[in-house]
Amino acid sequence: MLSQTEENYIKSIYHLSSGKTNSASTNALAEALNTKPASVSDMLKKLANKDLIDYEKYKGVTLTKIGLKEALKIVRKHRLWEVFLVDKLDFSWDEVHDIAEQLEHIQSTVLTNRLDKFLGYPKSDPHGDPIPSSEGEIISKNKSSLLELEKNTIAVVVGVKDSASSFLKYLNKIGISLGTELTVLEQIEYDQSLEIEIEAKKQIISKEVAKNIYVSIN
Repeated sequence: MLSQTEENYIKSIYHLSSGKTNSASTNALAEALNTKPASVSDMLKKLANKDLIDYEKYKGVTLTKIGLKEALKIVRKHRLWEVFLVDKLDFSWDEVHDIAEQLEHIQSTVLTNRLDKFLGYPKSDPHGDPIPSSEGEIISKNKSSLLELEKNTIAVVVGVKDSASSFLKYLNKIGISLGTELTVLEQIEYDQSLEIEIEAKKQIISKEVAKNIYVSIN
């Protein structure tokens, strides 16, 4: 059984290594976990001794098969609890992350599986992220960054890259949520911001906002 701190490290390594590099650096982990690089190095040695990660000083950290299995269990619990909070307790999508961070450390596999069944076996969480199955399988949707779409393309919002509360609150303010249909009218050459249309209303969103929104083309 892992401690909460060890679980947080495993989950952070999973998220940081899901990109193109497939590894996480000590500095990236320190930033993600708001701690010092020296503390990260000490924890990585402990995780390596438990065969959860492959770690060599000054090189990237990768999860072993055992580590990946544990990480997916944590991610599964986190995302299922987010669904429960939104669908059953009427929380909004910008409120659930921190609460799910606490609930993800519950160890009961029976509870997790019953929660999954109670919710109707959801495939994705309120932010559009896929929920791992009890076997650790993930079915990912085809999606693109809104910033990548060409002019006059109609698309549906299917997820967000940034699930920070402040970002989600901003999306609420401008009328964007999962399932929102929008059209890219123009990309402004000066700063790559986008003019989009939602329900016949035009608005400008920045490059930073657009790159953090995932869409699927109709």
